[in-house]
Amino acid sequence: SLINTLLLNTLFLICSLNRVAVIHSLQTGATSTFSFSAAEGQFINILLPGGGKILTLCEVEVWADDQLRPHPHENIAAGAKAAQSSTQEHQGNAQNAVDGNNNTDYRRGSCTLSKFEAEPWWRVELPGVCNVTSVTITNRGDCCGHRINGAQIRIGNSLKNNGNNNKLVAVIGPLGSEVTKTYRFRATEGRYVNIFLPGENKILTLCEVEVFADEEFRPESLYLHDQTELQNLALRGTATQSSLHSSSTLAAFGLAQNAIDGNRNSHLKRGSCMQTGKESAPWWRVILHHKSMIFSVALTNRGDCCSEDLDGAEIRIGDSVKNNGKDNPLCATVSSIPAGQTEYFNCSALLEGSYVTVSLPREGTLSLCEVEVFGVPVVRCGD
Repeated sequence: SLINTLLLNTLFLICSLNRVAVIHSLQTGATSTFSFSAAEGQFINILLPGGGKILTLCEVEVWADDQLRPHPHENIAAGAKAAQSSTQEHQGNAQNAVDGNNNTDYRRGSCTLSKFEAEPWWRVELPGVCNVTSVTITNRGDCCGHRINGAQIRIGNSLKNNGNNNKLVAVIGPLGSEVTKTYRFRATEGRYVNIFLPGENKILTLCEVEVFADEEFRPESLYLHDQTELQNLALRGTATQSSLHSSSTLAAFGLAQNAIDGNRNSHLKRGSCMQTGKESAPWWRVILHHKSMIFSVALTNRGDCCSEDLDGAEIRIGDSVKNNGKDNPLCATVSSIPAGQTEYFNCSALLEGSYVTVSLPREGTLSLCEVEVFGVPVVRCGD
């Protein structure tokens, strides 16, 4: 790969005595990979012909033999779920760009094709929150290669504006004679990779999009205080609680699963709240669908009576069921929640875990009408 600080023209890449590639142009600060038939040699030369020239290179990387692919990890976009702003005809559907086929002839059925429209986009959902380090784009080769000029590669966890507001990591400039190009950038965490083409009356075509990532997950760039960017991870999970009310009638209304049914109705007898019996340190716990990075938890208090029962409750998140999950790290403590109201509790730090426990550190009855857990699954890339 070559990273340049000046716009270079007609730069020759020479392996031994053979010319293997010509670098027609590179954008400032850009990285490009040049692939060619295997050439044997000990020396790699970068030659800029002509007088009065200056040659500047910020990095040169060479792969050979068992490292022919310049990516240490697999393509995590292969076969993943894809979407796009529009589809001009059936054979140009979004999934074609992640089918593992790099054929660049649109008529062979392995490229996407949007309609002519303002700001077309294409998006792939990765298998989890991934630490993305590079994206390889294969452009259409049978015609119309210029259409991709100016397209933006964006990565993040938000679906606001269809994901087109996520972090900009690269801009696709004129590809010249290249059909496939790799864009490298500082590792960026995200679940979604978007190709976004700004402007009016545009058409977006992609023949393959490959995404490569490190295995390490770091949460620093994820949103913390805006629940609109996150999903309720507790919805219809698996819940359990320390006990049921001693009254069989009330016990039938107060099942653990009621607190994650998506219904915030705050009247116990409407069948959408949980309730324990009166006991020492009652608790309720949900097992999430995936281990997740949790940012906040929303609790809906009972509205028909007894709202003070929730005062002092603790929200804990982690992977342990020791002491019924009450030994896991503390997310937040409830001072009080008005009757029938929903309040959000932002964790003091990002907490990772599969279990969310709400408990009273005293004798009492625990009632909750809805528990919502906001965060992102942290399925490692390639899992």
